[in-house]
Amino acid sequence: MVEFAGWEMPVQYEGIRQEHLAVRNSAGLFDVSHMGEVEVRGRDAISFCQWVTTNDVKKVANSQAQYTLLCNEEGGVVDDIIIYKFSDEHFLFCVNASNSDKDFAWIKKEEAKFDVEVSDMSRDYSQIAIQGPLSKSILSKALDRDIDQIKKFRFEILNWNGYEMIVARTGYTGEEGFEIFLPWDVGPLLWNQIMETGAASIKPCGLAARDTLRIEMGYSLYGHEIDEDINPLEAGLERYIKLDNDDFLGKDALVKSLERGLSKRLVGFELVERGIPRQGYGIFKNGALLGNVTSGTLSPSLEKSIGLGYLSNKAGDDRIQIQIRDTFRDAVIVSVPFYNK
Repeated sequence: MVEFAGWEMPVQYEGIRQEHLAVRNSAGLFDVSHMGEVEVRGRDAISFCQWVTTNDVKKVANSQAQYTLLCNEEGGVVDDIIIYKFSDEHFLFCVNASNSDKDFAWIKKEEAKFDVEVSDMSRDYSQIAIQGPLSKSILSKALDRDIDQIKKFRFEILNWNGYEMIVARTGYTGEEGFEIFLPWDVGPLLWNQIMETGAASIKPCGLAARDTLRIEMGYSLYGHEIDEDINPLEAGLERYIKLDNDDFLGKDALVKSLERGLSKRLVGFELVERGIPRQGYGIFKNGALLGNVTSGTLSPSLEKSIGLGYLSNKAGDDRIQIQIRDTFRDAVIVSVPFYNK
């Protein structure tokens, strides 16, 4: 157990490798109740969400989720979030735990410009994520209903033992999976129900496996690949930034950055020598520092060391070196995601 964003969180239960491979091959269960939730209600909810996020909220249907970004006026990333649309006048934002208070304050300060009410609901919800090829069958049995009708990045409001919950087909592992929002006190009841139902094929998973799984997919993590000083276009997130649509916070700065030309890019790499890359390690070429590692791990699925990092546009070909302590280890730039089914 470790302290994380003010919470006591499990790093691992049985072990990182076992938990990681359980998600890839069968199923894993994560307690992600530390994530924050912000609710937006009101007549101008669509316009408000369009203003504070970078993606196109107008294309989101009822009971659909959308990955998007909150940007500051300079174009940096305040956070990456998922929004859930209940109706034209009701949205729920799921935000990162380490940013919950900051995100709420950031969103709240725009409230007066629109006919909306912004509420911090983080203490009302617990959240459980079941991920892996067997997640659908295990969760269907645990809830005693077929949930196959919930399509990817869609959600439904279901009743379980008299408790209302939001069941979304979303996740952070690259696998089939679901994230469930339910009343705070009910979280342990559903956790136990799922663990008992899937006892033969599910493992509880901690923060460490959550991290190795998302690195294999090349997913950004706040504080690593993105933060308030990082341009999300350089992070390869342009498909979630709709510069041709309505104005949003940070749009002008992002347009100007494209006009100037981006100076660096986020890349994936594999080590061809032994060693494990970690955040902050230098990325070199011919003795010149070209960037830094943002995330790295020994991939349990691929059994090789992989990482993400920013490189200046002077990198040239795909051969680089990673400085690990006092040595330089050869690496090669590769396409992301690292792991494919």
